Amino acid sequence: MASAPSIRPAFSSTSAADFISVDRVRLYPFSGAVKVSPFRRLTSYSIACAAVAAINGGVVPKVDDRARINGFESAGLRVAFQGAPGAYSEFAAKTALPGCETLPCRAFADAISAVERGLADRAILPVESTMDGAGLRNYEFLLHHDLRVVQEISLFVNYCLLAMPGVSPAELRRVISHPLALAHCSRALAQLGLHLREPVEDTAGAVEMLRSNRLLDTAAIASPRAALLYGLDVLADGLQDDSWNVTRFLLLASPTSLAAAVRPKAAAPLKTSTVVAHRGGSMSVLLKVLSAFSRRSINLTKLEVLNSASKEDKSPVFILDVSRKGMLRAFPHVLYVDFEGSPENPKAKEAIDEISQTAEFVRILGCYAADTNIYDLH
Repeated sequence: MASAPSIRPAFSSTSAADFISVDRVRLYPFSGAVKVSPFRRLTSYSIACAAVAAINGGVVPKVDDRARINGFESAGLRVAFQGAPGAYSEFAAKTALPGCETLPCRAFADAISAVERGLADRAILPVESTMDGAGLRNYEFLLHHDLRVVQEISLFVNYCLLAMPGVSPAELRRVISHPLALAHCSRALAQLGLHLREPVEDTAGAVEMLRSNRLLDTAAIASPRAALLYGLDVLADGLQDDSWNVTRFLLLASPTSLAAAVRPKAAAPLKTSTVVAHRGGSMSVLLKVLSAFSRRSINLTKLEVLNSASKEDKSPVFILDVSRKGMLRAFPHVLYVDFEGSPENPKAKEAIDEISQTAEFVRILGCYAADTNIYDLH
């Protein structure tokens, strides 16, 4: 198993002016070895922090260096993830639950199944990113299965160009990676002259393919930690077209294990994820959700409306109704709603009851410690 990733502190004393003339894509001088240059502290991550700080009035997103996230004691927990060892999901799991064991799975559905069959204690899924929004569509796994959200973590994704040891950039003819990684780095790859791009199942799988087949004319896009894990050279980093590239992950657990689940020891603020479904017009339910929470001064941290008419195949959204012996129900309109606090709070209960009078279906997906930090692999 890969070792737990380190967590790099934010550069809170850095101003945006320090990065105006710094290129985001950094090519390392070819030497046949992995370079960890001090310049890396002035690439995409720091520029992004400075840019966000400028927007937020000087407040830099916090990167925490705690040994435990939200007080979780995680030794012995087994976390299923999609991808090969070295995938971003695996590093997110090891950052969220230091000391955990990880279980690689071919598909997201396999990671969910591992929890349902008792082969893993948690499954971790990427659910949204700053570059794709909720286009990852993994929220639908929450709707189709009786699992609970028990933790969240946001990871800064820094894409690197990796090659076999001793291969120079001039020898490269193609690049392989996950389709989203290739799309996120399209401009940088064009600048590097890498126009032949082939998608594979995941970033770590690309690295594994590169290493096992000793492909000397091929590069892979993956994390710097994957380079260390597989012994590859980092030829360039900060490849993503948009500097601020953050992915949010959710950790899921079986409801039968919640009684024995590890609870946060620290007094962390809570967040609740819900899904609201309706068969009539979506606007009436949307207004009811906004009104019910607003009148009780409850903040929303996520609100997404999904209409079946906006889907490519126009199919309805299916939701598992755990109150009706696991029956799948179809709805044309679905709202994902995250709010601050616990559903056991009296005001939150009132809001949910009020929404239930208009919406046909409301389900709590999980209540967990809110983590506003952004973690970076280094």
